[in-house]
Amino acid sequence: MMTQKVSILGGHQSDFADNLAKSGGSVETLVEDTIRKTAVDAQIELSDIDTIHVGNAFGQLYTGQGHMGAMPATVVPELWGVPAMRHEAACASASMATLAAMAEIESGRYDCVLVLGAEQEKTMPGPQAAAVQEAAAWVGPDTEGATYIWPETFDQLADEYDRRYGIDDIHLRAIGELNLRNAKANPNAQTRGWELSADTCSDNDDVNPVVAGRLRRNDITQITDGAVGLLLVSDRWLAEHGRTPRSRIAGWGHSTVGLGLRQKLDRNSDSTFVMPHVRQAITDAFGRASIADVGDLDAIETHDCMTPSEYLAIDHFGITEPGESWKAVEDGSLERDGRIPMNPSGGLIGGGHPVGATGARMLLDATKQVSASAGDYQVDDAKRVATLNIGGSTATTACFVVEGV
Repeated sequence: MMTQKVSILGGHQSDFADNLAKSGGSVETLVEDTIRKTAVDAQIELSDIDTIHVGNAFGQLYTGQGHMGAMPATVVPELWGVPAMRHEAACASASMATLAAMAEIESGRYDCVLVLGAEQEKTMPGPQAAAVQEAAAWVGPDTEGATYIWPETFDQLADEYDRRYGIDDIHLRAIGELNLRNAKANPNAQTRGWELSADTCSDNDDVNPVVAGRLRRNDITQITDGAVGLLLVSDRWLAEHGRTPRSRIAGWGHSTVGLGLRQKLDRNSDSTFVMPHVRQAITDAFGRASIADVGDLDAIETHDCMTPSEYLAIDHFGITEPGESWKAVEDGSLERDGRIPMNPSGGLIGGGHPVGATGARMLLDATKQVSASAGDYQVDDAKRVATLNIGGSTATTACFVVEGV
């Protein structure tokens, strides 16, 4: 159980539509700008920060720059000497940074902790940029012969649903359409300026071509540059400074399994849930937050790197029975005004996916929802929001429950 409770005092998200190479930016300017604006939003001095945790998945592969834990002090002189470390867990890197930051607060070691997720990915042509992310798979067993590793991986996940329960591709298309439509209201979303039509998420080969198996272009998230900062504090810090946070992290779940997709599918071939370790991370978070089930949530920010990953999240959260995710897609439950809104921000497909920053972005959007500061994508009367962040083919899974104060 938690000792010192962990609250989110403030945060900042960069514009995920910004292509740093084209706008004259760099990973250095991205990190500096995000840190300074996070401090402004949290209304703290940079000297208040006790320690820093950086989520970054592919730094040295996209830019040549590793050792990202030292980047904050490199570009923000006020942070010189502040202890910092980098965390890498593919798409769940920032969630791991958050868990480490929470542990330091809960133990009483530190009281004011900066979590930073940052990634510059648009440094090379699209196919080459996508190939870089093979590093998050099981290199060799999973990547040998693959052309587009992650579309092919999540196409296989959809095939597993088809084998067990049946699946209709129309429901995957509807998930992509919902997230692109939700992103139109998010001023930081990568696709907010896209012109959407009836064919955007259709089976029209010209507008929405096949990428891998049943997955088409708009079933898949974009290559994205971006960063997110979060300022986490203890109750002791809040009392000493007379401050009220924007949200509180009420519960968390974390599971890690093998890298290989086939490892997981074979091991779980007879289970009710396709990925029972994902379900366990969710129910662990529910238990730590002292909530009964998904009915106690007002919204969810989930991992939709590909539409099948959100399809999986639907039944693993318990919105439907296992294998019946399509029902929540069809009946409007996931809409911003539905029974359990999912990705009101636009998620990854609509919002963008700077890999090392995604887990922090989800927590910031959850915080905006429970503090009624999400603007045009606000869910009415949201008081409790969950996040689900996965790394690789669910090899690393993290779930958080965020509450208003």
